[in-house]
Amino acid sequence: MNETNATEPNTEETRTEEPNTEETNMKALVEYIAKSIVNLPDEVVVTEETDEQGVMLKLQVADEDKGRVIGKQGRIAEAMRTLIRVKAAKAGTRATLEIT
Repeated sequence: MNETNATEPNTEETRTEEPNTEETNMKALVEYIAKSIVNLPDEVVVTEETDEQGVMLKLQVADEDKGRVIGKQGRIAEAMRTLIRVKAAKAGTRATLEIT
């Protein structure tokens, strides 16, 4: 008789981080995507401004990486804008992305 008493490892994570707002999540999302596709990830800077119209995220990258972030015919930039608009809609606000 071949019996095994293997227990599964605990796969639940204990989160000790402070709660994030949706705006912070949008900023982190833009930063993560940008750093993933550029050659100089240390030069990626995302700033966030909030006003009565919603959240404005400004993405700054090295000059040589602007083409990578914008993509052919602006497809990557438009995809990033779509993602933050969806997150903003879930949070009940508006969001725009400016690439400088």
